[in-house]
Amino acid sequence: MKHTQAFEGSTDLGADGSTGADSSRLVGSDRVLAVLRELARYPDGVGLEELTRVIGSPKPTVHRALGALRRAGLADQDVRGRYVLGDEFLRMAFAHHEARPEHVRIRPALEALAHRFGETSHYAVLDGREVVYRAKVDPPTGAVRLTSTVGGRNPTHTTAVGKLLLAQQLDTLDDVEAWIGSTPLVRRTPRTLCAAAALHGELRITRERGYGLDDQENETGVNCLSLPVYATSPTVPSGALSISALAYRTPLDTLVGALDEIRTVLGPLGEPLGTQHRHVLGPR
Repeated sequence: MKHTQAFEGSTDLGADGSTGADSSRLVGSDRVLAVLRELARYPDGVGLEELTRVIGSPKPTVHRALGALRRAGLADQDVRGRYVLGDEFLRMAFAHHEARPEHVRIRPALEALAHRFGETSHYAVLDGREVVYRAKVDPPTGAVRLTSTVGGRNPTHTTAVGKLLLAQQLDTLDDVEAWIGSTPLVRRTPRTLCAAAALHGELRITRERGYGLDDQENETGVNCLSLPVYATSPTVPSGALSISALAYRTPLDTLVGALDEIRTVLGPLGEPLGTQHRHVLGPR
C-alpha cells in the first residue's frame, strides 16, 4: 500500500510537464517510469547530470533506473554518451499508434467541442471529389439534422473539411482545372464555389490561414470551420476536424474567434511533427 501511495503522491507535474522536485519521493519502478517520461522530453538526448537535476533524485538511483531501461531496450546512449529513448520503446509506441483507428483517437476532441459550442463536430477524410465522414458527435442538446452521417459523403468543394484537405493537393489553377475535369462541380447552395478560378482562390487563402471555412456552401443556414488532423502521418493531414454550426446560433466569426481554443482541444493531433515537439517540450 505504501508503494501505491508514494506513486500517487508524486504525480504532480510542473507546468512544463516535468516531474519536478516531488520526484525525490519516487521509489522503485515509479522512479524508472519517471525517468522514462523525462527522456521523452529530450529527442536530442540528455546527460546524466541534467537528468538527475530534473528528476530530483540522487545520481546513483537515476543511473540504476537508466540501466533498467537500457536492459529493456527502452533507453539507449548515443555516441556522445547522452541518453535517449530506445528503439524498442519507439517500436512499441509506433505499433500501438498504427493499431488505433484515427477516428477513435479524435473522438474525445469531437465530444469536447460538441459540448463546448453546442454544435455538431465531425472527423472526415478526403476521397477524390468527396469527403467521407469517419466520426460525428452531436451536442448534448439542440442538435439539428444535417446531411452528414458516419460513412456518408459530401462534395469536397462544398465543405470546409474538403477544401482544407484539397488545398494541400491543388496548388495552381491548372491543378484545380485538371481536378474538375469535364464534370461540372455540383452547386449545393447559391454560395457554392463551382468555377475553377473561384475555387483556386479559396484554396490559396485556406493554405495561407491554415483552416477551412464553409460559409453556407453545403447547406443553407449551416456554416463550418475545419482544422487539419495529423493522426497517421507526422507531416501530412490524415483528415480534418470540423464544427458545423447553425449560422444564426453560432456565426462563422464566433468559430474563427475561438480558433486558439479549438486548437488547444485538438492538441498534438492538430500539429505537424515539428510543432508537436515544441508543444511538448516547451522552451528550455
